[in-house]
Amino acid sequence: MADLKDRIFEILCKPQMASLATVTEDGKPWVRYVMALTFEDLTMRFATMVQARKVRQIKANPEVHLTCGVTNPTEMHPYVQVQGKAVLKTDKETRHAFWNDMLKSIFEGPDDPKYGVIEVTPYCIEYCTPGSYEPQVWTA
Repeated sequence: MADLKDRIFEILCKPQMASLATVTEDGKPWVRYVMALTFEDLTMRFATMVQARKVRQIKANPEVHLTCGVTNPTEMHPYVQVQGKAVLKTDKETRHAFWNDMLKSIFEGPDDPKYGVIEVTPYCIEYCTPGSYEPQVWTA
């Protein structure tokens, strides 16, 4: 399983655009792009406005799904499907640790009260290889 986790992290270790699905208040799926950063324990984080619709949806139902890994559709490589539980973090330590200069165009700084960090703890990740019908599955 360690080898699979390493291959998953190899895909996720770089900041990347990911599709994040949440569940709306009326039980429907909703997908949007986020810029995700993944850590060695496979925890994923991305910045958000604390009043964003996705935050309200996550507070009501923390189950989320992310798809990551395809950066160029003309060069298909393995990609991952991530199921996990999400939570909004607004503590000073998390916001300062996650802060980077790319966020300056959206927030006034790491202490901006509008700035938060969504943290996703995955419990199931499918490693999908183009051309294969059966993904390899990592579980927490």
